[in-house]
Amino acid sequence: MKKLNLLFFASMIISIALLTGSCTNTGKAPEKAKLIPLEDFFKNPEQTRYQISPDGKYYSFLAPYETRMNVFVRERGKEEAIRLTSETDRDIPGYFWPNNEQILYIKDDGGNENYKLYGVNIDGSNPVCFTDFEDVRTQIIDDLPDIPDEVIIGLNKRNPQVFDPYRLNLKTGEMEMLAENPGTIVGWMFDHDGKLRIAYEITDGVNTSILYRETEKDDWKTVLTTSFKDNVSPYFFTFDNKNVIGTSNLERDKSVVVEFDIANGKEIKTLYENPDYDVEGVHYSRKRKVLTSASYTSWKRERYFFDEETRKIFERLNQDLGEYEIAITAYNKNEDVFIIRTYSDRSLGAYYLYDKNTDKLEKITDVSPWIDENEMANVTPVEYKSRDGLTIYGYLTLPKGYTMETAKDLPVVVNPHGGPWYRDGWGFNPEIQFLANRGYAVLQMNFRGSTGYGKKFWEESFKEWGRTMQNDITDGTNWLIEKGIADPDRIAIYGGSYGGYATLMGLVREPNLYAAGVDYVGVSNLFTFMKTIPPYWEPMLDMFYEMIGNPKTDSLMLREVSPVFHVDKIVSPLFIAQGANDPRVNKDESDQIVEAMKARGVDVEYLVKDNEGHGFRNEENRFDFYRAMEAFLAKHIK
Repeated sequence: MKKLNLLFFASMIISIALLTGSCTNTGKAPEKAKLIPLEDFFKNPEQTRYQISPDGKYYSFLAPYETRMNVFVRERGKEEAIRLTSETDRDIPGYFWPNNEQILYIKDDGGNENYKLYGVNIDGSNPVCFTDFEDVRTQIIDDLPDIPDEVIIGLNKRNPQVFDPYRLNLKTGEMEMLAENPGTIVGWMFDHDGKLRIAYEITDGVNTSILYRETEKDDWKTVLTTSFKDNVSPYFFTFDNKNVIGTSNLERDKSVVVEFDIANGKEIKTLYENPDYDVEGVHYSRKRKVLTSASYTSWKRERYFFDEETRKIFERLNQDLGEYEIAITAYNKNEDVFIIRTYSDRSLGAYYLYDKNTDKLEKITDVSPWIDENEMANVTPVEYKSRDGLTIYGYLTLPKGYTMETAKDLPVVVNPHGGPWYRDGWGFNPEIQFLANRGYAVLQMNFRGSTGYGKKFWEESFKEWGRTMQNDITDGTNWLIEKGIADPDRIAIYGGSYGGYATLMGLVREPNLYAAGVDYVGVSNLFTFMKTIPPYWEPMLDMFYEMIGNPKTDSLMLREVSPVFHVDKIVSPLFIAQGANDPRVNKDESDQIVEAMKARGVDVEYLVKDNEGHGFRNEENRFDFYRAMEAFLAKHIK
C-alpha cells in the first residue's frame, strides 16, 4: 500500500457574481464560463478509489455516507453495493484487499495522522481494529499478496521516533515483532516470500546505509553507505529473490532503473534511463514474472514499456479512451481483469472495467459526474528562466475563453506547491479549476528543489528556503507581468504547507508585488517548526539541518528567512487557515504570525478548524475554507 497523500480540496458558493476579464486586444470579450457552485469543485466524489478482489469477483470503492467517504463493495454484474463501514467523523483515506474475504482500511483521529488499521469482512461482518493503541501511528509496509491472511505493518508503539515491523495475522489478530528498530532504521523491505531481507538506515543523521541479510536467521550486514543526496531505492526483489530492481542516481544526475546486486551492494546494469527526468516508478507482473513498465513525469506522466503484452494492453485502451490519460489502478491476481482510471486537466475522469479474456471494456462510473469538462479551463505547460539562468517549468491555467495570446491584464493567483521536495503535475486540480472559474489566471511553478528534474536541481534548494527558491516564484510572477497576462495591481499568492511558507515570504520580500496572500497550514518560524516536528521525523533531523538550515550554526540565516520576524514588511492583507491537530506544521506556526500581524494593526483573517490536521479533509471544513478564500480574493484582487 502506497503512502497516502492528503488532498487539498474544498469549497461552496457565495452570492457574488464574479465576472471574467475581457480580451483587450481583439475588441471581443471571450466566452464567459458558467459560474459553477463552489461545492461542485470540492465535495466528495460520487465514487472513487476503485479496487478489485484477488479472485476478480468483486470490486470495491469509496463513496459518501453522511458526507464521509466510506468503503463499499459490489459483486461484478450486480447493481446493489454493500456499505462495509459507517465512519461519520472523518473520511477513510485509504484501504486495500488483503484476500478475497476482507477489506483493510486506515483512519486517524481529527487529522493527527496517528493512523489505526481496521478490518471488516466483505459482507460487513466482524469489524475489528487491529492497532487500537493511543498515540501510535500504523504504517503498511507490505500487503503480502501471496500470503492472504497476513500483512506486514510498522508501529512506533515501543518508541515514538521509530517503527518496528510486525507480522499481523488477520484471522487471529496476533502480531509478531520481526525486528527491533535500534533507532536508526527508517524502512524495511521483504522478498516475494514475505521474508524480511533489507533495511534502510540513517547512520549519522546525513549518511544512509542499506542493510542486507540472506535469510531471517542471518545477521544484518551493511552493503552500501552513501550521502542522503545519493539515492539507491530498491523497489522489489528479482523473481528468484536474489537481486533487486529499483532506481539509482549513483554517479549520475538523473535516477534510472537498475538491477542491483544487493548482497554485494553494486549495480549490475541499467535497465532504463531518461536523459531529462528522474524515473520514478517501476512495475512488474507478479503472475508472469516480468518487468512491465517504468514511468517518469515530463509535463505529464509518460511510460517506457519493457513488456510487449503490457504495451498492447495500453494500445488497446487508447483505442477507446485515448482522449484522456489512462492509468491501470488495480487488477485481480490472475491479471486478466483490470480497473482503469481516466483523467485529464479538465476532468476527474471515470472508472472502467477491462476484461482481457473477452476484450470487453465497460464503464463503471464517472468520478464526479456534476463536473462538465466543457466548462473547465485548459492547463497549459509553460517555462521561464530564473534570474540566475535555471529553466523553471510550470503550468498556467487561464479562465475559459482566454488563450496565451488574448489574455491581458487578468487578476492572477500565484500558487507555489507544498513539500517543498515535491512537484506539480498535469491533471485535474479542483482548486485551480475553481479559481479559473472565478476569473483568475493561476500560475503553478516547479521551483528549484522540485522533484523529478534530477539531483542537481534538487540540491539547488538546500538552505535556500526564502532565498533563491523564493526568487523562482517571484521570477514567475514577473514573467506573467512582462507577458501582459497579469494585471500588476491584482496578483495574490496562495499555497499550502511549504506553499503557505512561500506565501508569507512572498509578502515579506515583495511587499509591492502581491496585493494579498492566503497561507494554508504554512510554516512561519523555522526555529519552532523544527522543534515541533513529529517524533518519527527526528531521525532525519540532521538531514533537515543540511537541507533547510541548522538552528545553531545557521541561526542568522534562519532568522532572515522566517516570516514571523519580518511582519513589519508585510503590508498586504493576509488570510491564514490552520488545522488545530496538525502534526507537521504545528498550530503555533499560524498563531505566531497572526499575533504579530495583529500587533501591528495589519489586516489578517484567521480560520482554525479544531477537528483537522495538515489540510482539511472533512467536506464542511473544505467548504468553509474555500468560501472564505473566495470572498477574500474577490475583495482584494477582483
